[in-house]
Amino acid sequence: MSAASEQLKQHLDGVAPYLTQWYVLVPLAFLIIFIAHKIKVYNFKKKYGCEDCTRYTQGLFMIPALIDLLKYKKQGSMIDYIYEIFISTGNTFYIKLVGVYVQFTVDPENIKAVLATQFNDFALGSRHAHFAPLLGDGIFTLDFEGWKNSRAMLRPQFSREQVAHVKSLEPHIQRLAKHIRNSKGDTIDMQVLFHKLTMDTATEFLFGESVSTLSDASIGEEPPVNFEGRLDFADAFTIAQSYLSTRAYSQFLYFLINGPEFRKANARVHKTTQYYIREALKTDPEDLEKKSAGGYTFLYELVKQTRDPKILQDQALNILLAGRDTTAGLLSFTLLELSRNKRIFEKLKKEIYENFGSGEDSRLEEISFETLKKCEYLKFVINEALRLYPSVPVNFRVATRDTTLPRGGGADGTKPVYIPKGTTVAYSVYTTHRLKEYYGEDALEFKPERWADIKRIGWAYVPFNGGPRICLGQQFALTEASYVITRLIQLFPNLECRDTDYPPKKNVQLTMCLQNGCQVSMS
Repeated sequence: MSAASEQLKQHLDGVAPYLTQWYVLVPLAFLIIFIAHKIKVYNFKKKYGCEDCTRYTQGLFMIPALIDLLKYKKQGSMIDYIYEIFISTGNTFYIKLVGVYVQFTVDPENIKAVLATQFNDFALGSRHAHFAPLLGDGIFTLDFEGWKNSRAMLRPQFSREQVAHVKSLEPHIQRLAKHIRNSKGDTIDMQVLFHKLTMDTATEFLFGESVSTLSDASIGEEPPVNFEGRLDFADAFTIAQSYLSTRAYSQFLYFLINGPEFRKANARVHKTTQYYIREALKTDPEDLEKKSAGGYTFLYELVKQTRDPKILQDQALNILLAGRDTTAGLLSFTLLELSRNKRIFEKLKKEIYENFGSGEDSRLEEISFETLKKCEYLKFVINEALRLYPSVPVNFRVATRDTTLPRGGGADGTKPVYIPKGTTVAYSVYTTHRLKEYYGEDALEFKPERWADIKRIGWAYVPFNGGPRICLGQQFALTEASYVITRLIQLFPNLECRDTDYPPKKNVQLTMCLQNGCQVSMS
């Protein structure tokens, strides 16, 4: 052995005892893991051509930005504050929120990747934990096989034939009209009435019996069916939904939002839902068929597939959550814009009157799923309302593996972006729908006519999400909104805006609505 080799051996023998000490091994292990991770990330980014995207920073740990977000949320301008950040920072950026990496994007190609082309790379994350106290295991809360099973069970319930049953909406429209007439042309908050209307229509579709929140002494009506908890159901559902929103925005701290008011509201919702489920389960198959023949009921059809009360409750409440406030919000924003734009209102009125008549001469028998779809300008108006005011303005997914977004990296923002496993990717549909590169310089204006020229807008317009998880109730919501708008214009030819606050302040919970209501006059 050479002198040099002997010297090296002696040196290693002297160092060896120290290498076995924990205070050496632990840092060394972390260093090795760190270097291995860096090499892995480097190789991944090189393989897919990834480059870093812009980082948005504001103060220490982004805490000032969080304070601003809460302030603007209270003022009704949070979603516009987020829009301004995107306009000033770019279509794709990331933040580090108290050390946690969050990716933001409004790029249609990235939204397409998250929702469709790279669907298996993303999941709902902790949404199930956020929403489980109210919604349990349903299509809105589950991922993977649980979601697939729920979707397979529910898809037949939203077939075209069932969506076509617009006639069941008319009794609810008549009650709504009585409330409007009671205002005698004075200012009325239509958003409050729209929330009652959609709760009534949704529960009738789901349970076969409406909770009849529009039926009250002010219009000289009593609810056709009354039972303990009926009057509290709508308020309890609203309270519970508000808490779900706070739990979702709290992310991993969601468990702190679990106070007595939330638990009590959940219990009240479940109690009422269980009443309907018990009634359905008491009905034998032959009677169920007879009831189904008289009109479509979601719960009756679902009972033919399963008699598990928990499954029935969870799926029904998932559909109620997804459909009630979204349609009420769409109707409220649409009516507000119509009240502010006399030319658009008159043009829409002309189309409706030509197709279906007006007032006492309204031809209700001619209003159907098919004929409503043929009203081009009505479709343009609703498309434009959904563009400017999407029901779910911000959404997110969580990466299930190391993956990429196709655009946003590099100096010009055209390179792929590396997304580590566990990263939250938030996308603002509200901002995407207002991008001038897709909708022109007048993108912030309510202009239904733009839809006459738009042929293929693709993933720059996703009011109902897209890909495998695209909203099952899309046609149901569009049909209901079209019918309600049509009937209101037939019954009330005069519409005035009674709110000078514009752009309107927006309340963003799980869905978006007008913070100050839809203040109009109708006669």
